[in-house]
Amino acid sequence: MQSKRIAFPRFFFVSPTDLLDILSNGNAPEKVMKHMPKIISAMDTLELVKEGVRPFVKGMHACVGKEYVEFTRELKLLGKVEGYMQDILDVMRGSLKDLSVSALKKFHEMDKYDFIC
Repeated sequence: MQSKRIAFPRFFFVSPTDLLDILSNGNAPEKVMKHMPKIISAMDTLELVKEGVRPFVKGMHACVGKEYVEFTRELKLLGKVEGYMQDILDVMRGSLKDLSVSALKKFHEMDKYDFIC
């Protein structure tokens, strides 16, 4: 378990029982999703699209309110759980950056009231 925690440091914040459940269900990402709030703060679950053996991730749902963020690119969950969890973080960060850049452009083009509403 220590090597898995070193490979994906967010596993240090998960209890040993939960980590064992995550690692044993690594080939079934749907079963790992119940642990997402423990791994990534403010994230409830991911929007998975079942296609073939392993699903794609399209976006993320927040655990606060009804917020949903669609990723700017789809991600196929391949390989070991610690590998695809890092890929999820990378796509999440990239998508939030892309959406922020897009919002900043729209902010300068739109009336402030229209932008907020």
